[in-house]
Amino acid sequence: MLRGLCLPRPWRPLWARGCASDGAAGGPEIQVRALAGPDRGITEILMNRPRARNALGNVFVSELLEALAQLREDRQVRVLLFRSGVKGVFCAGADLKEREQMSEAEVGVFVQRLRGLMNDIASSAVLGLIETTRGLLPGAGGTQRLPRCLGVALAKELIFTGRRLSGTQAHGLGLVNHTVAQNEEGDAAYHRARALAQEILPQVDIASGMAIEGICYAQNIPTRDRLEGMAAFREKRPPKFVGE
Repeated sequence: MLRGLCLPRPWRPLWARGCASDGAAGGPEIQVRALAGPDRGITEILMNRPRARNALGNVFVSELLEALAQLREDRQVRVLLFRSGVKGVFCAGADLKEREQMSEAEVGVFVQRLRGLMNDIASSAVLGLIETTRGLLPGAGGTQRLPRCLGVALAKELIFTGRRLSGTQAHGLGLVNHTVAQNEEGDAAYHRARALAQEILPQVDIASGMAIEGICYAQNIPTRDRLEGMAAFREKRPPKFVGE
């Protein structure tokens, strides 16, 4: 059972300039909201492209890149959650219908942007997207990330077969950290992610951690043992520390 939560701030739309949107009721495909009260520091990104099952199209990727760029400069953001506004769907992967209409040059540019997006996401949150459409190879880094997660043999099997994995199977392979039984509202995974975000929130942030490291290192600078350690490294011998 989750502890009581305060009401979050409203969703804030983030429009991609010069692009039409496929979002619900003609709204933006990516929306952002910062939670308040005891959850201050948690920000949620809502993916809202129901007609395409949150597929990664031009507008979707543009809005998501813009959102991440803005959030990267926001020092109030401590934990970032990705959630879907489409019931029963997280992200369908590449928008193949849109991709089919692109020229070869346009596909190359789009895939490069998609790789940049995956790198941005990987640096800010744990999120895995595996393209499983038969007849296609992953083009947004899946051939590189998957072997690093699972090993070459199993990565080849999943890529070449295009096999779809259940949540339980993904958990068993170590692709996801948690699996939960679905609830009547269909948002059990979100509540588990929210609870994990609340657990992460009070931990030391990177700025504080760097400051603590700096203080501790400063205490080490004037010691004889630091000089002895560097001399021992240079002379390729065991150090003789004296505690001073």
